[in-house]
Amino acid sequence: MRLEGVPAEQPECVIGDQPLRIDDVVGLANGRLRAVLAGSARGRMKRSADILSRLHERGGDIYGVTTSVGGSVGTRVPPAQASDLSLNVMRMHGIGTGRILDDVESAAVIAARLSSLAQGLSGIRPEVADRMIELLEERALPRIPSEGSVGASGDLTPLSYVAAVLVGEREVNFGGREVDAAAALRELGLVPLKLLPKESLALMNGTSMTTALACLAWSRARRLARIASTLTAMTSIAIDGNAIHFDRRLHAAKPHPGQGRVAEWIRADLDGFQSRLKPSRLQDR
Repeated sequence: MRLEGVPAEQPECVIGDQPLRIDDVVGLANGRLRAVLAGSARGRMKRSADILSRLHERGGDIYGVTTSVGGSVGTRVPPAQASDLSLNVMRMHGIGTGRILDDVESAAVIAARLSSLAQGLSGIRPEVADRMIELLEERALPRIPSEGSVGASGDLTPLSYVAAVLVGEREVNFGGREVDAAAALRELGLVPLKLLPKESLALMNGTSMTTALACLAWSRARRLARIASTLTAMTSIAIDGNAIHFDRRLHAAKPHPGQGRVAEWIRADLDGFQSRLKPSRLQDR
């Protein structure tokens, strides 16, 4: 029994042990699941960040660290300015337009990006992932414009809004309000992060917004398909339809697994009514 007013404990979703499923992204987005970074992912991320740091110290050529980005890749960046480049890359992409993603969509973006970074191949510290998890847990969610990316080299513009919030810039939705990110972090007792060389690029250079919105769309489509199958079963009952149309053997003859699954749903919804169905027609039309 749960006491009145005491929230039920959220099930954990461990990020980094294995790829997230669509249902994991949706559960993290709507707050049903609580994100936890796997210990194995933490180790991989630390090793990756350490390798990048050592390579930088040795003077290696590193895209987005010792060079600028995109068409300016030929421009060399002095070591002392590498952190400034990381910040400037984030700021220069803050040009999104269109409607602002809602909280569930914004949270899904963070969840999808966390899954990618947890592979430990991006040269980004686990502390950055920890802060992203805190944003999810506290529902301090970046206000991300929906337009500004074609997904070609990643959702650079939308994801720059995630990176910006981590350093205390731009705005978040928090407690039902639109709040300056720095003020929200202060309210939560959090200090803005200082992104190290390449970390803003690691946060931005991926298709996590596209992935997140696709996960949510798939979840809605699945729910609509299930509702449609239930309505089909209810209609069949109401008109004294012929349930043989949904027989497993008929649908097994077709090489379409989705068709078979929907027929199975309809049969499940008709279960218990079969004995009462006495169709007067051989074929429903």
